[in-house]
Amino acid sequence: MKRNSQTKNYLVSTLFFAFAVLLAPVVSSAQTSGTTPAKTTPASSDLSSATEIAIGDGPTGIAFDGVSIWVTNQFSNSVIKMDNNGAVLGRYAVGKNPTGVAADATSVWVTNNADNTVTKLSTDGALLGTFAVGDGPQAVLITGKYIWVANERSASITKLSSTGAVIGTFKVGQRPVGLATDGSNIWVANNKSNSVTKLSAAGDVLGNYSVGDGPFGIAFDGTNIWVTNFFSRLVMKLNPSDGTVVAKVPVGDGAAGIAINGNNILVVNNGSNSVSVLGKDGTVVNTLRVGISPYGVVVTPSGVWVTNSGSDSISRR
Repeated sequence: MKRNSQTKNYLVSTLFFAFAVLLAPVVSSAQTSGTTPAKTTPASSDLSSATEIAIGDGPTGIAFDGVSIWVTNQFSNSVIKMDNNGAVLGRYAVGKNPTGVAADATSVWVTNNADNTVTKLSTDGALLGTFAVGDGPQAVLITGKYIWVANERSASITKLSSTGAVIGTFKVGQRPVGLATDGSNIWVANNKSNSVTKLSAAGDVLGNYSVGDGPFGIAFDGTNIWVTNFFSRLVMKLNPSDGTVVAKVPVGDGAAGIAINGNNILVVNNGSNSVSVLGKDGTVVNTLRVGISPYGVVVTPSGVWVTNSGSDSISRR
């Protein structure tokens, strides 16, 4: 039944927030890359223009290390490394129910939601360590020499050093599932509090701001913060200085993962099996068809890649 339930009640209760309701990056947050790839021009919304690649069991999180693409498979307790054409370069065992992933030029970090741990791999796939964090680690973010982990069941953020040492644990809203940085501060999407929290680099709470129903994905476009709201079918554009809502943009059903693609904002619509392409002014300029129950999205020089948790595949647009 993991691919058919799309109710709010299931979303809130499940530990495996992938599929038609909710997973994190994730982004998600999935959620980050150590590089800023050049803009990729989106294809048309014609499904025939998408490349579909069968991969894993429950693909959710996705990240780009500047060379390779990394995908978590929550039901096979593994992470997959692919090249920019979608060829599998390796499969590596991690913890139980891996959901979020972040990567930079030297390392890959995976959240193991059922183990309350994160796994650190080299970009060659070698295991570099497994480290305890909070309850239900979901999203992960790399900011230079620090790693930030959103713990959905303990309503907290764990800050780690690059060696896995815990530097601090900070309380945020209920069910944090998305992470982003504006270059100085950390932004957290609190799914059950209908809010986002702004943290300083030291972990101090700088603000809590109300958004829509079921905030999920969060991203920074260089000027503004963008938040997807799963149950509101909205994306909200926020002023990062004070959290005020600058714009509300209707998108598809189940707005989930989000990524920046040059001057475009990419929003994964989990319930609509599509990706909305927005301009920075909030205008919807395109809609791309993808697989079933899409979740995470990442931009690489070879295209826009989306994990389809319900069809065990990845779409390249």
